[in-house]
Amino acid sequence: MSHPEFHHSALGRFLRYVTIDTQSDPHSPSQPSTEKQKDLSRLLVEELKAIGILDAELDEHGYVYATVPATIDREVPVVCFCSHVDTSPDASGKGVKPLVHQNYAGQDLVLPDDTSIVIKASEHPDLAAQIGNDIITASGTTLLGADNKAGVAAIMDAAAHLMAHPEIPHGAIRILFTPDEEIGRGVNAVDMGKLGAHFGYTVDGEKLGTLEDETFSADGAVLTVYGVSAHPGFAKGKLQNALKIAGKILAALPLEFSPEGTEGREGFVHPVEMKGISEEASISFILRDFDAKNLPGHGAFLQQLADKICAEHPGSRALLVQKEQYRNMKEVLDSHPEVVAYAEQAIRNVGLTPERRSIRGGTDGSRLSFMGLPTANIFAGEHAFHSKYEWVSRQDMEKAAETVVEIARLWADGRE
Repeated sequence: MSHPEFHHSALGRFLRYVTIDTQSDPHSPSQPSTEKQKDLSRLLVEELKAIGILDAELDEHGYVYATVPATIDREVPVVCFCSHVDTSPDASGKGVKPLVHQNYAGQDLVLPDDTSIVIKASEHPDLAAQIGNDIITASGTTLLGADNKAGVAAIMDAAAHLMAHPEIPHGAIRILFTPDEEIGRGVNAVDMGKLGAHFGYTVDGEKLGTLEDETFSADGAVLTVYGVSAHPGFAKGKLQNALKIAGKILAALPLEFSPEGTEGREGFVHPVEMKGISEEASISFILRDFDAKNLPGHGAFLQQLADKICAEHPGSRALLVQKEQYRNMKEVLDSHPEVVAYAEQAIRNVGLTPERRSIRGGTDGSRLSFMGLPTANIFAGEHAFHSKYEWVSRQDMEKAAETVVEIARLWADGRE
């Protein structure tokens, strides 16, 4: 079928969104973890209403819900498109100054506010496919926020196109923008009844044309090391410093079991925080594997390593407490193959070759899938996320928007 011309708005939207600081805070107990995330969410509600989506709303927990109404009168599944508004705590998101490098010619990109930050073509091989495109970066002192504001911009671009062209056949489309995805709380307070969707897609992927139906399964673990306290002036033969013991445990972690030494489908254990005093110290870990059955063994490895080192320090001991975080969404999606099939066909229909990948991480879709909304992840074009080297291209965001529209159409019309 012929498609109406797409007058894209993704770039302008993206440039607005990234200037709003939405960094989440893992140490905050509130929901959302930072109130400033709502600054962007309020703007999104205004923009959704401006394109004619009258039910757009922001709730007290920081979630934006909205509906693109169906344009057909037969019943088809309600499909949700989801992206998150927060940016990672790993790098500053305050005062982002986006730069558009037009008609990219393959050169290294030197960022002007800190010229030591250079996005080198040799270190970012995906830039080779961007010749002639417009690349957006930050200025060198902050991350960009393409993770996941590129996805937000693509969904907003797609929603504007669908609202402007009711001749495109599709069922009801639900839009969900979440807070706190970067700190693992993205769907903690989502109202699944209000959302009312049957299947979903997060728009939070990297390379153009990629589609992901598999994530890590994830546990968190806290290893508490109990030392033996003594006055430092009279400590000889008595003191067993928990901080030093914890340091030995960290130093003993093997490279081949760490993020920096693994790739592909290899799992890992990764320390993310340590705190304590000489009497007691704790190390927080994340444990990751594509097969959830392996996670208890990862925890057991940590406990055994800690026990071995504590044995060298009489009177000390260590205790690991391990808890589930999220599970591989493939366990759910394999029972609903149409979710991935429609996404693959949509990517083909917009002129791309779909590339299936596994995510060495998690998305909101991981937990949504186990909450009753089977959810795959499609590309948004974001690269080098969580860093000052982050970049995205205008053309990739636009293709993501076109893919969203095509997925919506395919759920109504069938695979074409």
